[in-house]
Amino acid sequence: MKKDMRLVQCTVNGREVAEYVDVRESLLDMLRNRLGLTSVKKGCEVGECGACTVIIDGETIDSCIYLAVWAEGKNIRTLEGLEKDGELTRIQEAFIEEGAIQCGFCTPGFVMSATVLLERGEKLTRDAIRKHMAGNLCRCTGYENIVNAVEKVNKENMAAEDK
Repeated sequence: MKKDMRLVQCTVNGREVAEYVDVRESLLDMLRNRLGLTSVKKGCEVGECGACTVIIDGETIDSCIYLAVWAEGKNIRTLEGLEKDGELTRIQEAFIEEGAIQCGFCTPGFVMSATVLLERGEKLTRDAIRKHMAGNLCRCTGYENIVNAVEKVNKENMAAEDK
């Protein structure tokens, strides 16, 4: 084994993973190339577009600028890890219902960002949604339908809590 390789052990989508990675390798490349998790998109590679967004220990992270070796002992979720028994999550359904999906390249990153925001269980304003989603870029939708989808699920969640 080359000296610039290191064993990384972490949990990805609920599964224990152990991979030898180059110490310079991004988490994005480990997830896509070694684990086949292609929802994690390679966009800008400088942490600006959000297409590579994953959830690490409950926080959204741009995996293109996060080294794979930093994932040691972490709990990582990708879009593939959100579904349960082949069913879409409510935010994924809302993206479809609200027309928040165009070409789909940015969608996984937006869904991951929305997931973290919704998991906080707070009542959200449209401005708060926009602010949280600002780290994700889309060239197709104009953002309103994305905000509508997140707002819809947030309102549903708040109504369910009131019951």
